[in-house]
Amino acid sequence: MARSRLLPDNFTLALLGTVALASILPATGSMGALLEHVTVGVVALLFFMHGAKLSRQAVLAGIGHWRLHLLVVGCTFALFPLLGLALQPVLAPLVTPELYVGVLFLCVLPATVQSAIAFTAVAGGNMAAAVCSASASTLLGIFITPVLVSVVLPQAGSAGQDVLAGILRIMVQLMLPFAAGHLLRPWIGGFMGRHAAALKYVDQGSVLLVVYTAFSAAVAGGLWQLLPLPALAGLLVVCAVILGLALTFTTWLSRRLGFAREDEITIVFCGSKKSLVSGVPIAKVLFDSEAAGAIVLPLMVFHQMQLMVCAVLAQRYARQGRAATVAAQG
Repeated sequence: MARSRLLPDNFTLALLGTVALASILPATGSMGALLEHVTVGVVALLFFMHGAKLSRQAVLAGIGHWRLHLLVVGCTFALFPLLGLALQPVLAPLVTPELYVGVLFLCVLPATVQSAIAFTAVAGGNMAAAVCSASASTLLGIFITPVLVSVVLPQAGSAGQDVLAGILRIMVQLMLPFAAGHLLRPWIGGFMGRHAAALKYVDQGSVLLVVYTAFSAAVAGGLWQLLPLPALAGLLVVCAVILGLALTFTTWLSRRLGFAREDEITIVFCGSKKSLVSGVPIAKVLFDSEAAGAIVLPLMVFHQMQLMVCAVLAQRYARQGRAATVAAQG
C-alpha cells in the first residue's frame, strides 16, 4: 500500500529519531567536542555537494525571467521576516521566547531547492524558472541570512557574532566549499548524476549529524525542561499560520501582478518554502550548539508541514491543469 502524502517522509522520521536519540543519549564531554569538529567538515562537504549539483545551463535557461525571480526573492527574504515580526505580539505567547527566536530564524532562511522544484514539476509550473529561483535563493541566503539575523534577531548577537563576523564564517565554512564544488562540476558532475540516489543519503546524513550534535548540546543544557508541551503544541499553530499566510500572499501577488499560471506555480512553491538542509548548517555557524538545538526545532516542524501542504497543493494544480487541457480540446 502506498504511503499517504500526509504522513511524514523517511527523512522526517529519521530527524525525529535523531532528536529522540539526542534526548536519551546526548553526546557530551569529549565525544561532544569531537562531534563539534566533525560537523564542521560535514557541513563543508554538504555545501561542496550543493555546488557540484548546481547546473549552470539550467540556471541560464531561467535567468531571464527577472520579474519572477525578484518576486520570489522578495517573498523569501522580505515577506517572511515581515510576517514573523508583525505576528510576534500575537504568536509569541503561544511558544517560549527561545522557540520564537527559532521561528524568526526560519523566516530569514533561503528557500528549499529539491522539493520546490519537485512540486513545481508535479503541478506543471515553469521548471527552468524554478531551478533558477531556488538555486539563486540558496546562494543569496549565504550573504543575506546573516544580515537579516542581525536585524531581526539583534539579541542573537550575544550568541557570539556581529553581522560581519557571521558573514565571514559563512563564507569560509559554506561559500568556499560551495564554490569549489561548482568549479569542479565539469569533472565530477557526471559522477554526482550517476550516483545521485546514494549521495542523497550523504546529504541527509550530514543534516542528521548536525541535528544530533546541536540537540545533544541543547539537551545537556536543559532544553526539554525549558520547553513545555503546550509550547510545542503552540509551535504547530505558529508554523501553520505563517505557512498559510505565505502561500496566500504568494498566490495573490502572482495573480495581482499578472503572471501566467505556470509562473504562479513556480512563485508559490519557490517563494513559500524554507530550506532545512541550508538552515541547519547556517544555524550551526551563527549560533552556539546549545542555542542551535532550540532554534532549529521550529524549522524542523515547518519543514514537514510545508511538505505535506505543498504535496496536496501540487496535486490540486495538476488536476486543474488537466481539466483545463480537456476543456480546451473539447
